[in-house]
Amino acid sequence: MGQMFRRRHVLAAGFAGGFAAGSSRSARAQAAPIKIGVLTDMVGAYAANTGPGSVVGARLAIEDFAKAHPRIKVELVSADLQLKPDVAVAIAGDWFNNQGVDLITDVPLSSAAFAIGDMVKAKDKVAIFTGGASADITGKHCGPNHLHWAYDTWCMPHAVVDATVKDGGDTWYFITADYAFGHSLENDAASFVVAAHGKVLGQALAPFPGTTDFSSYLVQAQSSGAKVIGFANGGNDTVNCIKQAAEFGLQKTGAKIAGLLFLIHDVHGVGLQAAQGVLLTEPFYWNLNEHTRAFTKRYAGRMPNNVPGSVHAAQYSAVTHYLKAVAALGVDKAKASGRTVVEWMKANPTDDPLFGKGLVRTDGRKIHDMYLFEVKSPAQSKMPFDYYITKRVVPAAQAFRPLDQGGCPLVRS
Repeated sequence: MGQMFRRRHVLAAGFAGGFAAGSSRSARAQAAPIKIGVLTDMVGAYAANTGPGSVVGARLAIEDFAKAHPRIKVELVSADLQLKPDVAVAIAGDWFNNQGVDLITDVPLSSAAFAIGDMVKAKDKVAIFTGGASADITGKHCGPNHLHWAYDTWCMPHAVVDATVKDGGDTWYFITADYAFGHSLENDAASFVVAAHGKVLGQALAPFPGTTDFSSYLVQAQSSGAKVIGFANGGNDTVNCIKQAAEFGLQKTGAKIAGLLFLIHDVHGVGLQAAQGVLLTEPFYWNLNEHTRAFTKRYAGRMPNNVPGSVHAAQYSAVTHYLKAVAALGVDKAKASGRTVVEWMKANPTDDPLFGKGLVRTDGRKIHDMYLFEVKSPAQSKMPFDYYITKRVVPAAQAFRPLDQGGCPLVRS
């Protein structure tokens, strides 16, 4: 599998002060820890938004869990999926078949998430997708053994499109990453444009991964005469698109830029000079309240000169709820059936300091409030990563696709 990034971390070990050799319970705990695998993008287009930060988010959740449950041993492993579905599936198979992994998280590649969702169903394991974004993960690809945390291609463009069309941006052209995630993001965004009585004038499909020069696509977008150019991509692709749009002077011609999945580390990569005024949606912002700021301080101790993004926070939130299920069910029962763990997670409300109160729906979609932000100008920013103005809160009940509209077979009509 090439130069694959793999790490193993033992984060909570048995009894803090040793254990009695004759204790069968202790022996079982030592022999069969809960294992969590973070399958992520360590160096590619999505590394800043996922990557090492996703590992840190999971690790912090495990450390907090260990304080309350020192007898339950938890191990963390991680690997780089190299943004290749076949690599992701091979790693997941090895983890489940040979390494005793119980839960896989992150997976910032929707096509890989679809395949791993099928895999955990067949093997009765658990997957919680925080990095993969396609809303189809809890739509036609939903399943009884996987969940979808943080955001998706329905909730992210929803508020942005609504606000942009209401502000006069009623004709759109999309530049789209040519794979499952990009198509899903464009399709959902386009449906919102049409619902708001706007019009989609066209699209340009950019190969993924590997596209760095978007100039020809931007020329096509400009030639269309659309008032809004929507970037249905993510990570470095969105960063490059917005930078190159600024170099072309598109905003000076009156065109608006919509980052349909534009996250804080993407803003950082673009810079406030080029990104100022862009509307975006996120479920988490490091400077939102005292709880997010406290978590950011801990996170920065592991990731100096950085802040957590939405996926990193979702790793903490998702792993926290998963481990609550493990503690409630018992390690043996949790390891025996991932489906049983997922059923517990759906039956019990979520509550953590980063996302607040929420719940996991029947289709596996975890819902919580979302936020519509506007990117600050350089003059408005007072400190590193002080990038957002809160425009409005989108309540959880409105933020995500209605349960009966996703086509999930688990949802009874």
